[in-house]
Amino acid sequence: MATVDSLLVPGAVDLHGAASDWREAIRLSGRLLEKAGTVTSDYTESMIQSVEDNGPYIVVAPGLAFAHARPSEAVKETSLSWVRLSEPVEFHHASNDPVHLVVACAAKNSSEHVEAMKQLARLLATKREDLDRAETEEQLRKVITSDTPTQKPSSAPSGTTSAATASSGTTHETAEDSVASKGKILTVCGNGLGTSLFLKNTLEQVLDEWGWGPYLNVEATDTISAKGRASEADFLLTSGEIAATLGDVGVPVYVIQNFTSTSELDAALRELYDI
Repeated sequence: MATVDSLLVPGAVDLHGAASDWREAIRLSGRLLEKAGTVTSDYTESMIQSVEDNGPYIVVAPGLAFAHARPSEAVKETSLSWVRLSEPVEFHHASNDPVHLVVACAAKNSSEHVEAMKQLARLLATKREDLDRAETEEQLRKVITSDTPTQKPSSAPSGTTSAATASSGTTHETAEDSVASKGKILTVCGNGLGTSLFLKNTLEQVLDEWGWGPYLNVEATDTISAKGRASEADFLLTSGEIAATLGDVGVPVYVIQNFTSTSELDAALRELYDI
């Protein structure tokens, strides 16, 4: 099973990076992978193009950009790089600028990096300060490989929701305009393999804490697939940039600012399911 530590290429860590703008910050993270031989320069440019096409949706949390692009022949090996900038740069994100940490991910396919992304989402949600304090690659890896505590969201209410079918044994008065849950939530990003996985993993933490995990299926997908499959879901969760691209898909599209925040996802579920 791939982990963050196993995918983080030895030497592909720069904890004192310098970049004049967001493009240079992404290139810095991509060139670390190029130097390691896990990607070609085409992949680095694809990561930049993804932001050019979709906006700064890769800025998934305050100060954090998760750079990535679709799998292609430019990816020789699934891998990660880690860049912390000495001076943060603007990605022109509405709420999460400026960015001082850029984690780049190159995936050969849609599955090799999934478990590592789950671990990374938890690390960034629970050990961000420790990660930001690391001064050497060795110290960074020590934080990554140490036991990560689970950051628990606030408890779910004892009753059920008007939309979800999960039940804790108590009854909940159904609103007149409520509809039966379809049992599915879609998290959406430009490629369906990066930021949407972050959001999926954080959402599943909340659902598991609530005890709703067995009743709701969360799928990470891209914008094209999401438009075609929106009717299958109760609602879509995504960034502001991707929400604008999606437009009206016939079900609610809810914007999440911090993809690593269990408390924000907890609040979103309460609002969307009218708890």
